[in-house]
Amino acid sequence: RLLTSRRAPREEPVAPFSYYFPCQRWLAVEEDDGQIVRELVPVDEAFVKKDSENDGQSPATLGLEQKAKSTTYTVKVKTGDKKNAGTDANVFITLYGSKDDTGIVSLKASKINKNKFERGKVDEFTVESVDIGDLKKIKIGHDNKGNSTGWFLEWVEIDAPSLGQCLKFPCGRWLDKSEDDGAVERIIFPAELQTVEYIPFVPYEITVYTSDIFGAGTDADVFIVLYGSDGICTKQKSLCLNKREQRMYFERNSVNQFIVELEDVGDIIEKIRIGHNGGGLNSGWHLDRVKIRRLLPNGK
Repeated sequence: RLLTSRRAPREEPVAPFSYYFPCQRWLAVEEDDGQIVRELVPVDEAFVKKDSENDGQSPATLGLEQKAKSTTYTVKVKTGDKKNAGTDANVFITLYGSKDDTGIVSLKASKINKNKFERGKVDEFTVESVDIGDLKKIKIGHDNKGNSTGWFLEWVEIDAPSLGQCLKFPCGRWLDKSEDDGAVERIIFPAELQTVEYIPFVPYEITVYTSDIFGAGTDADVFIVLYGSDGICTKQKSLCLNKREQRMYFERNSVNQFIVELEDVGDIIEKIRIGHNGGGLNSGWHLDRVKIRRLLPNGK
């Protein structure tokens, strides 16, 4: 997801092209002009590299190369609105594609609800995997442990940005040893008529350099928007997945690198919009610069 470390002297690849966005300003209510969001335009590489002592602090690349070859799925799970439909058991899922499968993935932390898999609720999870190809089916189930284990699963929805598809897997059955056929896991296939197609996302490598001045770091939720030519832009995307990551990253004099799947704005990035939500104990942020590479998906 993100690495922060040191590496040997820089070796910039010839392709894909890197964009450099200098800032060297505060994004803080109490500093500078009080703005916490700024629009930055790209400059020539030599401009930001002329006094670059930070090369020795650039991020390690191994994990990021693996991340660039992986894809992220958003998994939404709807528990039915029936008596005793919710479960306290541990739920797991496996995604099967045309090339491979994800293996068993535990659905531990819902992005929406603290108590997950409650009656009538939708929970959302993030699943990261290597590219498994086109989604063909899923297996979902639970370990039958806990006080209330029986579960009525209404449907599963999987958004696969790298494929440009959002697929619905209807279930409408119990996963319960004492209901229906007694099964606690099921294989479900997508409903073709409910599949939503859109332009596939592409991975961008986003490197954020926080300045080396007192109080430069932030615990706020940092987000970014990329703008291409002809007015196309990405949706606003948070760079951290949760508050723990917000506390870990964007420290003073740090270099944080992300691989983020976003809408494809094309070969030219005309500007970016970067900022934060002003939250956390220390929200004020002094941003030195941002570097962005549009990665070529699947080695193309």
